[in-house]
Amino acid sequence: MTQKAFKYRFYPTPEQEVLLRRTMGCTRLVYNRALAARTQAWYEHQERVGYIESNSMLTNWKKQEDLQFLNDVSSVPLQQGLRHLQTAFSNFFAGRAKYPNFKKKHHGGNAEFTKAAFRFKDGQIFLAKSSQALAIRWSRQLPLGVEPSTITVKLSPSGRWTVSMLVDVEIERLPESSNQVGVDLGITSLVALSSGEKIANPRGFKAKKAKLRKAQIALSRKQKGSNNRQKARLKVAKVHAEISDARNDFLHKLTTRLVRENQLIAVEDLSVKNMVKNKKLALSISDASWGELVRQLEYKCDWYGRNFVKIDRWFPSSKRCGNCGHIVDKLDLFIREWNCPNCGTHHDRDINASKNILAAGLAVSVCGANIRPDRLESKRQLRKTSNGKKQKPKS
Repeated sequence: MTQKAFKYRFYPTPEQEVLLRRTMGCTRLVYNRALAARTQAWYEHQERVGYIESNSMLTNWKKQEDLQFLNDVSSVPLQQGLRHLQTAFSNFFAGRAKYPNFKKKHHGGNAEFTKAAFRFKDGQIFLAKSSQALAIRWSRQLPLGVEPSTITVKLSPSGRWTVSMLVDVEIERLPESSNQVGVDLGITSLVALSSGEKIANPRGFKAKKAKLRKAQIALSRKQKGSNNRQKARLKVAKVHAEISDARNDFLHKLTTRLVRENQLIAVEDLSVKNMVKNKKLALSISDASWGELVRQLEYKCDWYGRNFVKIDRWFPSSKRCGNCGHIVDKLDLFIREWNCPNCGTHHDRDINASKNILAAGLAVSVCGANIRPDRLESKRQLRKTSNGKKQKPKS
């Protein structure tokens, strides 16, 4: 069984909207108070406060006269917020994420309900403290015989209400395919495949840049705290939502196609976090959304029984000749085609890189070979390999 989330839009009644906004506000307040308490405890007394202590704080907060409104909403989303804070700290101490930030109202909000705080009856969702079912737009049906284990209600900055249902489903594996593909990520071409195909980058942000700029200028002219500023802020948020929706739609269609057609998919393990430090390419790299593309490939391969291989980020896929294996000393970004000085083979930079990635991926999947270049060669070919923080962005 695999856990899978099904996300739908819904349209709350005025009474439900008031309750949900109040629930999200209380969840945000509890999260921020617990974060402030944990931060203060560490800086003043070098004490670590965990989930159990935070939960005890929540009990005491509910008894305070000025926080009695916390009792008007379901306690489950408040406790789930504390669990999410604990997860955020665990990721921080493990080096997987930055220090947790305070939640802000204008970012929207969310509330998570476990089985104790909702009812799923006759295909309808009834949340705690509400007698009416959510008016969900069922764009696709849930698998037969399944019931949600967790429900997350979210309000986006653009004012869109969505509900996400986590269910346990049995995903049917795709039939085996003889195809294998190496994927080279870029900016001009979002992906170059070892089959010789290039897929252009849709550049979703660039398509909406003028519209977004106009909306942001209008927002900057509105007086802070006014209703007109709130309306202008929603317009900006809606443009951002359009960009995000178009990008996610394209990525899902692309990754689903690659997973359906290929048994093995090999990609480079790029450090996008470090690559966006290049100010000239940061916007283009972020718009390409390489990290999300790789994430989707990884979990879809796991779902459908495909092999997914990540190649060492220092593997010289662009500099290595796919015919004879010769590695050139230098290959500037503006050079899109080159001839191998050893065997004279003419290469398209991206297609050659994707073929090398596939070859390395096959070596890793078959025998677990180490495809990183020799230490002496890597010092000459790569920049600052000792700390592993610098990497040339790919175009």
